[in-house]
Amino acid sequence: MNRSRRMEPVVRLADHRQQDAARQLGGWQRTLEERLQRLHELCDYRDEYARRFQDQTAGPMTAVSVRDYRVFLERLNTAIEQQDRLVAAAREELERSRGTWVQARGRTEVLTRLVERFQQEERHEQERREQAEQDDRPRRRGPMDP
Repeated sequence: MNRSRRMEPVVRLADHRQQDAARQLGGWQRTLEERLQRLHELCDYRDEYARRFQDQTAGPMTAVSVRDYRVFLERLNTAIEQQDRLVAAAREELERSRGTWVQARGRTEVLTRLVERFQQEERHEQERREQAEQDDRPRRRGPMDP
C-alpha cells in the first residue's frame, strides 16, 4: 500500500475533528448571540421600568411603592449582572473554540498537502516505471530482422 493510501484514515480523522470543532464553534456563537439578546432584553426592560417609575413619581407615591420599585430594580440589576457574566463566559468559550477550530483546520490542511505531495511523488514514480518499461521493450525483443 502506498503512502498516500495509508494517510487517508489520518486525514479523515483530522477532517472529522475539524468539522466537530466547527460545529462547536457555531454552537458557542449561537450561545453568545442568545445570551447577548437576553442581556439586551433585560436592560431594555429595566430602562422601561425606570421610565414608567419616573412617570409615576410625578404624582403621589406611597413608601411601599417606592420600596417595591427599588427591590424590583435591584433584582433586575442582579439579573443583568448575572447575564453579563454569562455573556463574558460565552465570549471566552467562543474564543477558545475558535482557537481549537483554527488548530484543527491547520492540521487538516497540512495533512492534505502531505497526501497531495505523496500522490504527486507516486504519480512521478509510476511515470518513471512506465517510461523505463517502454525503454526496455525494444531491448527485450532483440534486434529487428530486416
